[in-house]
Amino acid sequence: MPISRPLTLALSKGRILEETLPLLERCGVVPEEDPESSRRLIIGTNRQDLRLLIVRATDVPPYVEHGGADLGVAGRDVLMEYGSEGLYDPLDLGIARCRLMVAGRPGTDFTRGRPRVATKFINITRRYFAARGIQAELIKLYGSMELAPLVGMADFIVDLVDTGGTLRANGLAPLETIEEISSRLVVNKASMKISHRRVRALVDDLAEAVKAQESL
Repeated sequence: MPISRPLTLALSKGRILEETLPLLERCGVVPEEDPESSRRLIIGTNRQDLRLLIVRATDVPPYVEHGGADLGVAGRDVLMEYGSEGLYDPLDLGIARCRLMVAGRPGTDFTRGRPRVATKFINITRRYFAARGIQAELIKLYGSMELAPLVGMADFIVDLVDTGGTLRANGLAPLETIEEISSRLVVNKASMKISHRRVRALVDDLAEAVKAQESL
């Protein structure tokens, strides 16, 4: 009996997509065309019951929460910034690992006074500093965070750090870790109820793929 509506998995191009595809392949899922090079935003797979939806990383949570996709893969940073109360969050895929950190000039103290902090993670940063009793002035930027302290626009930044090479190249240093980040599988709550068997099967398959990859 043919499946009337395939499950839709939302992914974003870049590191998350690159590291998710091998996990999907372990589950027997292969895209019909290369998502990185294709101009199509909806891509079928070799499975009739599953297709991929290519969206911006920050759009994965709203697409999943509001039913544009049944499942999605998003970084923990994106979920923390968006607020994931409206989503099921059943599985840490253990991919695209990095750290969300406060950074600034080496040896500086971000807990004194009223620091100016540049970041695209406004919600996370506000909660973090408020929890420490620090009244920070937040400046929203979308990229090139390291420039803000260099030109005197901000005292510190909050950003994702992988190797720390970009910070060092610009005379900055990581000062404190806010959160260890990896990418997670999230599920639409209605889809979990309506298509429970198919959704649960894919979650379980991906969980096994994660275990197999971690054992290598």
